[in-house]
Amino acid sequence: MIPAYPGGGFMHALLLPLTARFFVFTSVVAIAVILLFADLDGYSSIYVVIPLILFTALALIGIHDIVQTRHAVLRNYPLMAHIRFILEEIRPEIRQYFLESEKDGTPFSRDKRAIVYQRAKRALDKRPFGTQNDVYASGFEWLDHSIAPKPVVKEPFRVVIGGPDCKNPYSASIFNISAMSFGALSSNAIRALNAGAKKGNFAHDTGEGGYSPYHREHGGDIIWEIGSGYFSCRNADGTFCAEKFADNAQNDQIKMVELKLSQGAKPGHGGVLPGAKVSPEIAATRGVPEGIDCISPSRHSAFSTPIEMMQFIAMMRQLSGGKPAGFKLCIGHPWEFLAVCKAMLETEIYPDFIVVDGKEGGTGAAPLEFTDHLGMPLREGLNFVHNALIGINARNRIKLGAAGKIISAFDIARVMALGADWCNSARGFMFALGCIQSQSCHTDKCPTGVSTQDRVRQRALVVPDKGERVFNFQRATIEALAELVAAAGLDHPTQFSPAHFSRRVSPHEVKSFAELYPSLTPGELIAGTSDRRFETAWAMASAKEFRAVPRAA
Repeated sequence: MIPAYPGGGFMHALLLPLTARFFVFTSVVAIAVILLFADLDGYSSIYVVIPLILFTALALIGIHDIVQTRHAVLRNYPLMAHIRFILEEIRPEIRQYFLESEKDGTPFSRDKRAIVYQRAKRALDKRPFGTQNDVYASGFEWLDHSIAPKPVVKEPFRVVIGGPDCKNPYSASIFNISAMSFGALSSNAIRALNAGAKKGNFAHDTGEGGYSPYHREHGGDIIWEIGSGYFSCRNADGTFCAEKFADNAQNDQIKMVELKLSQGAKPGHGGVLPGAKVSPEIAATRGVPEGIDCISPSRHSAFSTPIEMMQFIAMMRQLSGGKPAGFKLCIGHPWEFLAVCKAMLETEIYPDFIVVDGKEGGTGAAPLEFTDHLGMPLREGLNFVHNALIGINARNRIKLGAAGKIISAFDIARVMALGADWCNSARGFMFALGCIQSQSCHTDKCPTGVSTQDRVRQRALVVPDKGERVFNFQRATIEALAELVAAAGLDHPTQFSPAHFSRRVSPHEVKSFAELYPSLTPGELIAGTSDRRFETAWAMASAKEFRAVPRAA
């Protein structure tokens, strides 16, 4: 007996090539057969052979589509289904270039990207005909201006970082390059960022990937970030090496040392750089074996309690020659940060600065669940840290940095009102380098040479030109900030307070940031607070461990 065809019997199988979904495949096979007979009958010529090769290749692809078992759509729509895959591949580009409005697009809208490109190229960055924002939509925010504006300040805004225990305070710009590692970024991208930082006298954070030769090349100010892998300062077994740390940290180019606890896009997650990507350069920079998987653990091995962490920061400060030492984190469990605060009080060791990274921060690659749903957003995290330090009477000695989707002068002003002393931007400076938000950072196929180790691709990034654009973007953004400061009737952006900003919380209700983000009073946590944001978490916090202390029944 003839076996039945799963789709409806033998006759159905015979008629299948004549159905609409097989029409393209059947036509290709028919044309290939006709051309083959024409060739065999003596009509062979370039006009027959080339189409014969083409249609035979297509017919073989169609046959492969039918017999393969991985893709159901190819089995049912041989050849035609490839159009779907092609369209799916270019869908992001189609949306970005033809369908998105100026306010659409994620993570950054078209107008946000445009303002960076225009300022980086010193092009006209003004907008005509009024705002495109719906000013009556919930969530719309604005800065209140003054009837008596101040003259626009021409001098760059700076802030001195370094507490009483710091021998070499650093006068930092209030807008700097956030942590991006060599390895995540190309060597040319690192060179251009540091060249721009040098020209503009602002700081360049190394990221946790180590202090590379490309960071040193142009001599721009460096904030050296130390992650759990202790790259550029590690022993062979991956533990922290004090001698190597001191050798690098005492370099005059390094202005501050920063302990990374977590980052916004993937807090609590380690990382692996596959051995195939551990080139001789990356191996030398990080202090790891070439060609072997490079592991960034999810937690530190140099300390395990809040008290030990504060002692480690004190050691970093001492080994660096008295430079500002601090840490960066994305806020997670509130009691863990409050445990660090209790450790400060108990040890009387205080960091010189803390950088708060919002969960909206970027990364080269992270699991979707981490990117979308783990960690506290910047504004809530920053305001929590700001108030916690007020509550332990330490805010006046610890400076706060902020990072997380900061692009414009308004972004800077808003977070400074919520407690930041300075701001960092990563993706903003990537746009200044020429990044087009292709979101291919994790593929090593960055089209602009920013986030790739492919020598041919990174050749597209011309260091002198992009370094100038990095400088232009930072300078123009600070100039725009100076105009906002003056319009608000202030002299310096550190004078922004929550009372200067408002948010529409519904179509008919507006609240100031002062109402939305209430402040603790100095020493309130020490004295005993009844603020629900802190009361329970403070009781659960212990200087001796990060985990929560069980509360009495």
